[in-house]
Formats: sequence, structure tokens, C-alpha cells
Amino acid sequence: MSEQTYRILGGLGSPYSMKMRAILRYRRLPHVWVQLNDRNAYEIANVKPAVIPIIRFPDGILRNDSTPMIFELERLHPGLRSVVPDDEAQAFLAFLLEDMADEWGTKMMFHYRWFRERDQKQMSSWLAFDRLAGQGVGSISRHAANFSERQVGRMALVGCTPANQPLIEETAHRVLALLEAHVTEERYLFGSRPSLADFSWMGQLSQLAVDPTPADMMRETAPYTFRWLAQLDDASGVEGEWRDPQAPLSPAVKGLLKMAGEVYFPFLLANEAALKRGEQSFSFKALGMSYEQATFKYQVKCLNELRSRFAMLSAGARARLDPVLRDAGCLGVLSVN
Repeated sequence: MSEQTYRILGGLGSPYSMKMRAILRYRRLPHVWVQLNDRNAYEIANVKPAVIPIIRFPDGILRNDSTPMIFELERLHPGLRSVVPDDEAQAFLAFLLEDMADEWGTKMMFHYRWFRERDQKQMSSWLAFDRLAGQGVGSISRHAANFSERQVGRMALVGCTPANQPLIEETAHRVLALLEAHVTEERYLFGSRPSLADFSWMGQLSQLAVDPTPADMMRETAPYTFRWLAQLDDASGVEGEWRDPQAPLSPAVKGLLKMAGEVYFPFLLANEAALKRGEQSFSFKALGMSYEQATFKYQVKCLNELRSRFAMLSAGARARLDPVLRDAGCLGVLSVN
């Protein structure tokens, strides 16, 4: 393997793995894809937390957490088919929408995968097949049963409960409706080339396109988005331009920002407030529906990063963004020091 080659240890069932593989493909960075299994798991034995994808960079360092990896790749390969828009304001919006996909979109993925028995059965079997790599049907079945039990047992921890089902599924329907209207008119969220926001939503929705129940839903209600995901999985041949910074934002971007203001930011604020009070769980209401889950420190880090990046924007970028973010219900949250 070339010294300049990236080694991705990931899985087809991991939205973040699919996200990072698609970015490396689009940016035409030399890489090899390694399906993580029992035979090669030793390669990541010392990585904590061992959350995939784990990428061995050409310098030999193993990294994970997709967003920091995206920006490290931007630093290492400046100007090479960047996934960050050139315009400062668009770059911030792309980061915001990427963050929402990673932290709220993943609830859609986890919910649809483990909420219904039909999906539990198929996906636990497929994921076991990926992991065991030829150890026999009996071993696959046993591993699948154990893995399914563990994942279903984690659903309450991450907020994928029957009580939260209405809000999670409503937001999934809204995202798909926004994208379905968008992809037949425009290629990507910020122009004719994909951004980190496109890739992050692609990663999460790539799993809905595979799991039985949401795949049926997507084929019926969002067939062009279904196909768009497959195209974005390998966009190495795409040539395009960023959207004119003076042009109005697309309805899809405006709609996703509105969902951030109505759902994602209230989620982040409720989690932040509960952690400050030392509480183990939190609840909030959005779109007329209730939601409750355990508190997480990582989401506070996400909120602080959004605020920090917003605070660093130039006066010109703020002048353009403030009205948009105010209309979406996001400005007050981001303006907190």
C-alpha cells in the first residue's frame, strides 16, 4: 500500500463509514476500504472509543470522529475538491447542517433499524455476516441475536423509544420531502458540487435506503432521493461549482435550517441545561410532540462548536446570515457567548 494511501476500517452498516468513504472518493484521495471483521479487528484494538470508521492516515495515525477527520483532510489537502464551500457564510451553514445530520439524523437511522422486528431481524443478520466473514450460518445467527438484543437495549439511552417515535419519524419524513423536492431541481445543497452537509445526510440516509421498512418508505415517497444517495456514494466524477453567495438559499437549505430551529436546537439546549443541573435525562417538546432521553456531554461539545464557529464569522458573513438564522429560529441559540 502506498505511503500516501488512507486505510478506512469501517462497515456498510455504519452511516459515518459511508460518509467518509464517499468523501474520500469524491476528493479522489487514494484509499482502501476494509470491512471491519473479526480477522482485522486487531488493527483498532488500541483505539478508544472504537467507533467506526477508523481511518489510518498516511502518517500512520489512527483517527475517528468523522467531522474532525473532514477538517483534517481539508488541512492536509487544501484546494483539492474541497467539501467546504468557499463562501464563509455558506461554509457555516454547511457545517450546521452536517452537525444536525450527525447528531439528529442518526436517531432516524437507529430508530428505523431497531424499532421494528422486521428491521431488527434483517439488519442484525447482515451486520453479523459482515463481522464474522465466513464463520458459518450458525455463528452468524448467534451473533445476530446477541447484537440485536444489545442494540435494542440501547434504544432508550439514545432516545429511540416508542414515546419518541412520532417526533423522530416526523423529522425523517420532513427531511426526505425537502430533499425529494430539491434533487430533481438542483444537484446538491450548496451548488452543483457536494458539501460536507450533503455527505453527512447521505451517510445517515444510506442506511434508511437499505433497512427494509425505511427503504420501502423511501421508494414510495422519495424515489429520486433514494437514487441521489446511490449517486453520491461515488461522486469522484462530479465536476461542479459552489452556489453564488449572492443567490437565495435553496428551499431545502431553508427547510433544514427551520428544522434545526424547531427541533435540533431545542434538543441541544435541553440537553445542555440538564447537564448543567446535573440531571441524568432531559425532555423537550417540538412540533407539538414530546421527546425524552439521557443527557450526553458530546452534544454540549457540538453546541459549543457551533457557537464558536458562529462567533468567528466576519461582519459581512453575519450581515447575510443573521436574517436567515433569525427566520429559522436559530440565531438566539448561536449568539450565546
